[in-house]
Amino acid sequence: MKFLEYTPLDRINDFLSHLNLGERSIKGCLEAYSCKHTGTDKKLSLSLEHEILDYLGKSSDSYSSSPAEYLLSRSSRKTLIYLVLALYHTCPDYDFSAVKAHQFFMEETWDTFKQIFDTYMLEASKEWNEANEGYSLLEDLRKALDEVVKLAECEIYSYNPDSDADPFLERGAIWSFNFFFYNRKLKRVVNFRCCCLSNLADGFHFETLGYEDDGEIFDDMDI
Repeated sequence: MKFLEYTPLDRINDFLSHLNLGERSIKGCLEAYSCKHTGTDKKLSLSLEHEILDYLGKSSDSYSSSPAEYLLSRSSRKTLIYLVLALYHTCPDYDFSAVKAHQFFMEETWDTFKQIFDTYMLEASKEWNEANEGYSLLEDLRKALDEVVKLAECEIYSYNPDSDADPFLERGAIWSFNFFFYNRKLKRVVNFRCCCLSNLADGFHFETLGYEDDGEIFDDMDI
């Protein structure tokens, strides 16, 4: 996957790079990628595909809501692979081979994302409003995403790994979210991750935590 530079995303990234709110700080990042394979992507995607097919061969679950049912669709397998590849590129020093398919959830609409955003980003939105002459952070985010991935054509996924196995969850974290905006036609994806950290946490720093390797990689999925 190729990292894509977009000025509208840079403006929001600068704001969210380390937003100090007193006892708390918010750190966020938006990264856009082309889904065209580069470097080791092809080898990694083939490995992921083989793992999925191996899982399907071993699965005896016949229920329509089972992960095997979803993974029978090649388009669903490709989507999962793109999302995992994006994770590798957002955190290149990390091994995401233990990522489980059920850790990705497809959000129904932009309104679903908006509800989550409004819940967690209220204080950040107020800061943006004051610094940008009354403009809305959510509206500016929507415009930026629309320019990059055309929101009307996007599928929105949230990534929810176990808290003790999340490389993006930093020490002192109070909450975090991680979304992917994926446009199949453009073969482009934007990752938006954000976390709120306590400035009072003992030994507060920005190191990442480790993944556990136990469990099946494709236990369940919502793609």
